[in-house]
Amino acid sequence: MHSSLSRLAFLLAALGATAARAEPIGDVNTAFQWIGPDHKIVVDAYDDPKVAGVTCYVSHAKTGGIKGALGIAEDKSDASIACRQVGPVSVREPLPQQEEVFSERLSILFKRLRIVRMVDRSRNTLVYLTYSDRLVDGSPQNAVTAVAVDRGTVIPVR
Repeated sequence: MHSSLSRLAFLLAALGATAARAEPIGDVNTAFQWIGPDHKIVVDAYDDPKVAGVTCYVSHAKTGGIKGALGIAEDKSDASIACRQVGPVSVREPLPQQEEVFSERLSILFKRLRIVRMVDRSRNTLVYLTYSDRLVDGSPQNAVTAVAVDRGTVIPVR
């Protein structure tokens, strides 16, 4: 009985973790497709799971057409990021110097969009980098943004 309850708790925690994914903000069409959805640029919001008051806005290409409709298209590596303070900043637990905070699939198997948080201790700033990678070869295309945290709020680093 106890084992079943702990498995259920683990499953619910895992589902909760996946639910904290991107929140769609909007999109614009970039190319008309006769069959299937149009190619577009989408903008998603990601709340940093360990830093309250910081949200990252990421724009990236979304392939349409038949492959896009079937979910087998490989989206472009281009992405842009802007992270902003959207409320009082508080760090829930000590942060690693560098940590992947978000990851989203861009193709059915091998390509992912990643967001990494880095801590610039000397400037009390959180730096966010977005890039995409593949199993074999990634893309050098990337974007970076930073959120300066008030000196009164020290960023704890482990």
